[in-house]
Amino acid sequence: MSREPRPIEHYLHGDGHVVIVPARVAAWLERRANLNALRISNRGLDPEVDAVLGALHLGALVWRNSVDGTAPAESAEPQAPCPQWLSTIQVADRLGITDRAVRKAIDRGAIPAENIEGRWFINREDLAHYQTRGDTHGNHGRSARAS
Repeated sequence: MSREPRPIEHYLHGDGHVVIVPARVAAWLERRANLNALRISNRGLDPEVDAVLGALHLGALVWRNSVDGTAPAESAEPQAPCPQWLSTIQVADRLGITDRAVRKAIDRGAIPAENIEGRWFINREDLAHYQTRGDTHGNHGRSARAS
């Protein structure tokens, strides 16, 4: 699923006065740059900023629904804490690799995960970002998080 990154010019339109942000990137920014807090705390200060942050939020929601819209696969292992989380076996099935390979990717920080009662769970959004990056060998992700 990995593809060559598009050149910066691909995202600029109207002589650089308009920036196009893909919904997946909007979701990534919203989650990692805390855009929701920024959008809420600055609401009403600038109508154009409100509109852009609102559009980023809606784009992120649409993208998340496309990622989270399916029910988790049935499994004999303990269920994830909520539908947005997948077990290592579910992730392995989606990636076409072994459960052990998923745990190794978590260990090297390539796939962010939460350890709950000794079992790893992966957020569907983080999995979609991992799939888009196509990072199957390197360490381009954040470190695994233990709770």
